[in-house]
Amino acid sequence: MWRKYPNCNTRSAGTSPRAKKTVSPADISWADVIFVMEKKHKNRLVAEFTRMLDFKPVHVLDIPDEYKYMDPELIVELEASVSPYLCDLKSLG
Repeated sequence: MWRKYPNCNTRSAGTSPRAKKTVSPADISWADVIFVMEKKHKNRLVAEFTRMLDFKPVHVLDIPDEYKYMDPELIVELEASVSPYLCDLKSLG
C-alpha cells in the first residue's frame, strides 16, 4: 500500500509462524524503520532479533490484528497511523 509513496521502499512480513511471509534477518537489516500493529508483534521481533534491533526504531501502531488482508477499514487505520512518520522521514531526506 506504500509502494507509490515518494522516496519510500516497503516490505511486509508477519511475526506469526503461520504468516504468508515471516520477518527474516534480511528484512530487519534492510529496514530503516519498522512498524508493527500490536505490542505483541514488537515483543516477538525483540525476542528473535534483539541485537539487530538495537538501532532500529520499531513503532507500535496500536491497531488490533483482526483485519483481513487489505480490508478497507485497515487501510484507513494504517494511513492515519503511518503517514505522519513517513512525512517526518521525507523531511529528513
